[in-house]
Amino acid sequence: MSIRVLVVDDSHLARRILQVELSKDPGIEVVGTAGDPLEASEKIEALSPDVLTLDLELPKMDGLTFLRSLMRHHPMPVVIVSAYTQRGSRLAMEALESGAVDIVPKPGTGYSLAEMAAELIAKVRAASLARVGGADGPEEAAAPAPRPALVRPAPLRPATGAVRAAALVGPGKEPLPEALPPLNRPVSPERVIAIGSSTGGTQALQYILTRLPADMPPILIVQHMPEGFTNAFANRLDQLCQLEVKEAEHNDSVLPGRVLVAPGARQMVLRRTGSRHWVEINDGPRVCLQKPSVEVLFQSAAKVAGKSALGAILTGMGADGAEGMLAMKRAGATTIAQDEASCVVFGMPKEAIKLGGVDHVAHLHDIPLLLHRLA
Repeated sequence: MSIRVLVVDDSHLARRILQVELSKDPGIEVVGTAGDPLEASEKIEALSPDVLTLDLELPKMDGLTFLRSLMRHHPMPVVIVSAYTQRGSRLAMEALESGAVDIVPKPGTGYSLAEMAAELIAKVRAASLARVGGADGPEEAAAPAPRPALVRPAPLRPATGAVRAAALVGPGKEPLPEALPPLNRPVSPERVIAIGSSTGGTQALQYILTRLPADMPPILIVQHMPEGFTNAFANRLDQLCQLEVKEAEHNDSVLPGRVLVAPGARQMVLRRTGSRHWVEINDGPRVCLQKPSVEVLFQSAAKVAGKSALGAILTGMGADGAEGMLAMKRAGATTIAQDEASCVVFGMPKEAIKLGGVDHVAHLHDIPLLLHRLA
């Protein structure tokens, strides 16, 4: 059965291009297009699409306002198709926090139409499998049961976003736990935490990182995200977290209290020189169809950190990182996979579990405490 897609963009040319490119995939049917939110609302009711592609610069109502309204009244998977600009990156981050499941940049300098089309098709396919729902949405009753609070129940920050796995605050739900206490003990200089995620991962990562104290071991993250958007994502997390969060640069030191996010369209590799751990950022080939690739990071963590590493694989489509997580476990590392109930797309964790590379399968609510205890 085809994935039914509605394309929303104010440009007639852009709508036509997206329609043509998506229709090249035999498993996708573009059931309609819309030039503004009012037309989109009418077509959503009339056509019942499975996935929406949404530009954020729209007439009559801006795309972000429309997205938030959509998630309150008619939750559905939304892929943002955004201009690769500073403003576009900022709006895309807000869209992800508001419930969109993924982003694809429009073609521009260094990013061709063919690359955009391939990425859009992959992300529409992933979005069609995503479980979404707002706090007041029709799927609320089916959302996973709230987990017991890990520490004294007091909200750290208001929950934003409509993805069920990450936004579990609503009527009848317990507030999200506050940040975990400092470790207050020396962190082994060998200890490194490596985390990989894809569809739904931005919300899951925000949930986890905002609950970790500033004295955690160094954390390296690969989140499947286009070039230009990872910097905005890292900056947003840095504003919210006690930890220092930055987009990784070549030769950055891997230090306690620091989170390094792999830049879009680059591979990130853990290296060691003497007692110093650092990251190599390179323009290597795609691995598991991804760049950055979780597999690349995990394999390097297995080799460089061995039994001193912690690995976590979160929500996402595909198998990126599964073999790498097995390599980490075989090297003596402790490994964690997000469970099916709290994943937006239970793909990457499922594949890692199937290979036997996972020590702990945990609900998203429990992963911050698990990392805290194992640190």
